[in-house]
Amino acid sequence: MAEIKLSAEARNDFGKGAARRLRREAKVPAVIYGHGAEPKHVAVDSHALMMALKTPNALIRLEGEGGDELVIPKAVQREAIRRFLVHVDFLAVKKGEKVSVEVPIHTEGDLAPGGNLLEHLLDALPVEAEATHIPESVTVSIAGLDAGHTVLAKDIALPAGASLSVEEDTPVLQVVAAQAEAAAEAEGEGEEG
Repeated sequence: MAEIKLSAEARNDFGKGAARRLRREAKVPAVIYGHGAEPKHVAVDSHALMMALKTPNALIRLEGEGGDELVIPKAVQREAIRRFLVHVDFLAVKKGEKVSVEVPIHTEGDLAPGGNLLEHLLDALPVEAEATHIPESVTVSIAGLDAGHTVLAKDIALPAGASLSVEEDTPVLQVVAAQAEAAAEAEGEGEEG
């Protein structure tokens, strides 16, 4: 995963009024935590940060007066209706350090014929990976799966260097029979009896 470089400026004003002033200037208030250090309060360009956050688990290099800081987003707050960024919490990371993140799950292939439905029990898989090699997603093949089949966390192939952060027997995907067909079959059996 490539680093996304953003400029950040230190901020000393806190509170609602200061945060609103920053947002009017098209900046987002943010805090950098990690490694037992004091939290650093920064302001980042709103548009650039929004574009960077379109990549899941983005690895961001914040450049500013206080030097460079390698971070990943941990908590992103958005305005409820217009969805603009309100505040971001970053976790400081170092090369070679392992971090726990949630990686989006993508499926490929078609289910077995019969109108079955795929139920996502987890939308993202919790994994532990090196901070500079976080996978963007994991892909699961559902080709030919029939009703009643469950894909467990241990069944998903992870990229090199990544390990599961959940129990291996955690269900991730499940194939269920379509309800309309099951109801029609039940009515047909009831009429015969």
